[in-house]
Amino acid sequence: MVEETIFSKIIRKEIPADIVYQDDRVTAFRDISPQAKTHILIIPNKLIPTVNDVTEQDEISLGRLFTVAAKLAEREGIAQDGYRLIVNCNEHGGQEVFHLHMHLVGGEPLGKMLAK
Repeated sequence: MVEETIFSKIIRKEIPADIVYQDDRVTAFRDISPQAKTHILIIPNKLIPTVNDVTEQDEISLGRLFTVAAKLAEREGIAQDGYRLIVNCNEHGGQEVFHLHMHLVGGEPLGKMLAK
């Protein structure tokens, strides 16, 4: 059985978060430790631990992550200048919360994608 995460509690509004979008498939809220001027997490309401756990049944919800990201980028005023969408997977990928999520970051030049 998949373990519930802090994101599950945010979806159900059991703990406070600055929710900027929510529908029956996804929830989006501002990151509590932003890495850019705009940093929003977009998550499926269904608990999917990692990208490795995605199934064909999840395709509609995961597609919604992208359409919501575009809508929020427009609303935040960062769509024209550009933004980055990031999905981390497992420890080496930098995933910290094991509930699949997309980071929408922008509002300033972000530099190279990987610092090597």
